[in-house]
Amino acid sequence: MKAVRFHETGGAEVLRYEDAEVPVPGAGQVRIRVAGSAYNPADGGIRGGFLPIPVTLPHVPGYDVSGTIDALGDGVDGLTVGENVVGFIPMAADGSAAQYVVAPADMLVKAPTRIPLADAAGLPSVGLTASQALFEGGELKAGQRVLINGAGGPVGGYAVQLAKRAGAYVIATASPRSSDIVKAAGADEIVDHTATALLDAVTEPVDVLLNLAPITPDGFTALVARVRDGGVVVSTTPRVPTPGDEERNVRAVTIFVHPDADVLSHLVALIDTGDLHVEITRRVPLSELPTIHQQADAGEIHGKVVAVPPRV
Repeated sequence: MKAVRFHETGGAEVLRYEDAEVPVPGAGQVRIRVAGSAYNPADGGIRGGFLPIPVTLPHVPGYDVSGTIDALGDGVDGLTVGENVVGFIPMAADGSAAQYVVAPADMLVKAPTRIPLADAAGLPSVGLTASQALFEGGELKAGQRVLINGAGGPVGGYAVQLAKRAGAYVIATASPRSSDIVKAAGADEIVDHTATALLDAVTEPVDVLLNLAPITPDGFTALVARVRDGGVVVSTTPRVPTPGDEERNVRAVTIFVHPDADVLSHLVALIDTGDLHVEITRRVPLSELPTIHQQADAGEIHGKVVAVPPRV
């Protein structure tokens, strides 16, 4: 099969589009004929060797996958050969940037039918991150106010949609490049962070502050003043500590996304009813994935990119 792999950590130049052995599913696993493999920034971190996720070299990146089950390992129930699935698969194992990948059966769910199968790879990890940040970390409820800093990215797009659907009032930051997408996602207010200081633009307290963007520790701490007493600050950027305020009972929660088949199935159902939209910025052949890594390292990738392997 064709796969993108790296035999040593480093820049995008270590990635090779090459032949690799077709994997064999073990007990509790299935083999997937890959339709789409989504690029995520963490893929670059693992390739570069600066994310603490142990991988065996050579390594195939890609932990978001959509495709068709091609073979079953021992002990797999509830999934069948020929079924289209989607999943957030283990980051330390060989991933989906290949024609085939094996994955734990319990991390996969039926793929949405409303969108192209390849595009479904743009859902799992970012959709789960948004849901877990809002509802597990933030405990967001109808009628509350949520400020989403960094709403223009892939996680932010899902977060805006899910928060709005939950009945929250959504204030979102976005650059002019992404403001139309954020507006279409349902944001009630959009703050252009390139032109306006967020503290000046948001004057009323919010119940939940969700940070999805790079931010300085001082800037993050200053935003806590906009969270009401008893509110919560949630962040998906672990390099900067998540600030709270014990005196005002403002909680601080850092989210590390984890697989959750039940939540992923719920997100798929929302896609199929038209209540959740998947935004794919680019679709590229798998052979061009090294170029996507290079562009991402240069800050030139915005939105979700899906690599499509050659048909088997």
